[in-house]
Order: sequence, then structure tokens, then C-alpha cells
Amino acid sequence: MRHFLLCLALALASPAFSAELKIDFTDLPEGSSPTNFHGAVAGGGRPGDWKILLDAVPPLLAPLTDKAPIEAKSAVLAQTSEDPTDEHFPLFIYDGETFRDFKLTTRFKIVGGMMEQMAGVVFRFQNASNFYVFRASALGRNVRFYKMVDGVRSDPLGPQVEIATNTWHTLAVQAQGNQFTFWFDGRPVMPPLQDNTFAEGKVGFWTKSDAVSYFGDTTINYTPRIPAAQALVDSIMVKQPRILGLQIYTLNNQGQPRVIASKDKSETGQPGTDAETKAIADGAVSYGKEKGVDTLILPLHDRNGDPIAAVRLRLKSFLGETEQNAVTRATILVNQMQAEVTSSQALLP
Repeated sequence: MRHFLLCLALALASPAFSAELKIDFTDLPEGSSPTNFHGAVAGGGRPGDWKILLDAVPPLLAPLTDKAPIEAKSAVLAQTSEDPTDEHFPLFIYDGETFRDFKLTTRFKIVGGMMEQMAGVVFRFQNASNFYVFRASALGRNVRFYKMVDGVRSDPLGPQVEIATNTWHTLAVQAQGNQFTFWFDGRPVMPPLQDNTFAEGKVGFWTKSDAVSYFGDTTINYTPRIPAAQALVDSIMVKQPRILGLQIYTLNNQGQPRVIASKDKSETGQPGTDAETKAIADGAVSYGKEKGVDTLILPLHDRNGDPIAAVRLRLKSFLGETEQNAVTRATILVNQMQAEVTSSQALLP
């Protein structure tokens, strides 16, 4: 299977973000199409033709010696379809993550186009009819931000900027909450804007009409989303740090219980037992005891009293404790969790 190089670092990339994603196409053969992306089209016209080409790309950092090559052939992502349809926007969407707060930086090069010469990025993408765009136009000599809502474009906002073709440039967009900040070639190009339409979504690359554009050296610094179920577990562990073990289970599409959140995050995705299945299906409570530890499986209910998940707790037992005592202690903890849960959807990211 063909892959692009993707690096994920948990070191702080900036004060606002805690993870870094680098998308680098250099390990892909020419003519191939990257995996973990999908093509889409906004407006009319044919799908874009997104594939890997080799192009001379200057280094991101200045060479240490004047003997170093100024440019080297490197694999880049290219959109080469030349469909002249006016309202035609080929998109290439990254499927690996959904982003809320982030800063995306990418290099781009506008190579050709008779009707349009544009390149840009989409962010907080919902589908081909709903997303934000930040793009550059060589023919229009400008950069613009706009949103697409139910297939209708908003009025574009942005300044006039000279953009040379056949030259590598940089676009960057930062989204924090409802505020967006934009850069062109490393410089802010407009005051921060605010919009509340889309709170999160995918990111991807964008062109228009018959524009032929290249992209490369893409970096996304972002705040990882914490699934709501994991946030719930983390909250309980802060309040009750003596809990020995805590997992939340739901049923997958095959009706099998799986861990969706845990005190030990490495357990996420592990299978459950019949006890978790019965807790979710029938509201059954299970109890076990060994070597001074009580293990209890209880249903987690929604606001209507229906079981939507199972909670497995491991508690240190005390001298003379009965099963009823242990169940009562566990029920108190589960009730605290249920106070934060209104429906099964509330356990999702």
C-alpha cells in the first residue's frame, strides 16, 4: 500500500497547540495518489486529478554552505485537471483527523490555468457543500477567505497581494475557537476574522476551475481532541484518584463490547466480556472479588434511564466489606458520571 510520510510529535509546537502533524509526499512514486485522502468537488465539473509529481523545490531552510544545491527534485502533490467550468472547485481532503484548534501551514505553487490560477486550503470541512476556504489567486492578485454553506459562497474577504506563478509560496491559517488568522509567505495578510458556522472539521487542499497547482511541506500544529468518554473518565480520576481501574464500554457495530475510555488509555479498543454486554443490554450488575480488590460492572444510563454503556470499576476492598457495600460505592461513582451524560451521543468526541 502506498503511503505518504506522516509524522506525529507530541512535543509542544507552539504555546497554543500540543501535537504536530507533518504531511510529506516524498516517499511516494511519481504518478501515484496518496492514501488517507479523498477527492471531492464543490460546485460543478469533473473531479480533480490529484497525483504525485516531481518538481524542483527550494529548501525550507537556508543552506549551511554556498556549495549546497539551491533546489532539488522532490515529490509534491499536484492537481492537474484543467476543467474550465467556472464554479468548479476540486478538493483533496485529509481523512486522518478532525481538527478544532490548529495552525496549518503549506507550501504551494501555481503552475497554470487560463480561466483561473488559484491554490488554497479548506478547513473545518463538513462535506463538499460546507467548509471554509483560504486561497491565493495569481490572476486576481489577491488572497481571500470565504465560507461555503449549503453550496452557497459568502462574500470573499482579503487584500490585494502580488502572487507570482511558477514560484513556491506559503499559506497558513490558524483557527482557535471562532477566530481565524491568516498568513501569506510568512506575513499576516488581514486582521483576524470571526465566524461561528463550523466548530470543527477536516482539512484539505483546494483549487478552482482549470488551475494547475502544486502543494508540499504541509504542517498542522493542533490541539488533539479528547473523546467525551475519556474526558469523563479523566474527570472522575481527578476527583477519585484511589480508583484502581476504570473503563467505559459501548457495543460496536457487531454488538461486541469495546473499551472507549479508560484510566489506562492504552486499553482503549480492547474487547469486553459478557458482563459488559449484559450491563448494556439488560442493565445487569456484576461483582467479583479477589486479593483485596472488588471488580464491579454497572450500566451507565442516559437521562431517560436507558443503559447506553457499561462501567467497569476496580476498587480496593476494606475489611468486612460486603458485596452490597461494594455495589453501593460503585453506584455512587457511576451516578457522578451519569450526571454528565445525557445520551449516547454525549460519549462521542
